[in-house]
Amino acid sequence: MSVRWKSPLLILASIACGWVGWSGEVLLLPLAIFLPLLWSNASSRSIASLVAAGYFLAASRGLPQGVANFYSADLLQGLVLWVSASASFIIVHAVFWTKPRCENAARRKMADATRAYRYLAVVVLMALPPFGITGWAHPLTAAGVLFPGWKWWGLFAMTAGLIVMTTRFWPAAAITLGAFWLWSATTWTPLNLAEGWRSVDLHQGRNLGRDGSLAYQRDLIATVRQTIASHPDTHVILLPESTLGFWTPTVENLWREGFRGPDVTVVAGAARIGVKGYDNVMVAISPGAAKPLYRQRMPVPVSMWQPWSRWAGQSGGARADFFGDPVAEVAGVRIAPLICYEQLILWPVLQSMLHAPQVIVAVGNGWWTKDTSIVAVQKANVTAWAKLFGLSVVTAFNT
Repeated sequence: MSVRWKSPLLILASIACGWVGWSGEVLLLPLAIFLPLLWSNASSRSIASLVAAGYFLAASRGLPQGVANFYSADLLQGLVLWVSASASFIIVHAVFWTKPRCENAARRKMADATRAYRYLAVVVLMALPPFGITGWAHPLTAAGVLFPGWKWWGLFAMTAGLIVMTTRFWPAAAITLGAFWLWSATTWTPLNLAEGWRSVDLHQGRNLGRDGSLAYQRDLIATVRQTIASHPDTHVILLPESTLGFWTPTVENLWREGFRGPDVTVVAGAARIGVKGYDNVMVAISPGAAKPLYRQRMPVPVSMWQPWSRWAGQSGGARADFFGDPVAEVAGVRIAPLICYEQLILWPVLQSMLHAPQVIVAVGNGWWTKDTSIVAVQKANVTAWAKLFGLSVVTAFNT
């Protein structure tokens, strides 16, 4: 390859990997395996930064429009947040980049080893806080496509494959991972749905959970009862994030009284107000009982999680509990709960997997993602993790 064209082609290839791999189609996620190859072949730190930027910005391309929808603003505010969100991804890849391979055999081996260790550091740092807070489009997510059912061994195999892609043995790694990809694509089967669970997707746009009236809650209860009547084998019904609005004693009593009778548990999203902010939670409601089930570990930065407010002595914003309760139990089933943003990053789902859940329960309120692929990417990520660990899945989204 001409030296003149090498750098532009690496950047264009990284953009293509990010754009196509994170389009919302789960079987395309393995395109991310080429990122470490492109990054390691950059001729300088600045080119490595541009490779990382191209991949990340292409993968997260729905963010500017989503931010504009959320704040009812023009695209400029979304573009600023989009570029800001890429900072940690770019910085980590730039800092750990090292010079390309040299011709001397002994030095080449040393360079390969150094590059492998450095990329391992990148993989780990982008999976965990603080850098992992914006660690979207992590290549490890593709493990579920290449190694379905392998569980932690599949994650280790994927990590090893990504590392080898940075060395002179990358053709062997690419062929091996490509073979697994082809086999998986030809034998792919739909996800198992959790037996006895039923999800209800809603289409209320930005109005979801913002109507504090009793009539709104009664309509929800009626919707749940209608679902139960249509599917009498249902044991658990899942509603999207934020469905119940603010979780107050009034709302709790209304559901406890209005939901007597059927032996069914309703799991729904709500906001629980505290002195210094609020918690984004899942609530479990069963006949005669209602209580918060799970507190979101990582709310959406900026729009929900605003740590700078507390540093300035101000209240408000969703509270984060990075390594809070990773699992919960519903109707005797151990679940891995993931609310919205947690479906885009790594450590929440991996922390949950350490506790051997039986079902992944994923909810979201995606009204603000209109005209973007964000919800499709969330569902693809959840599908990949469920395939990797051989779990059933239940999802509920509002659009």
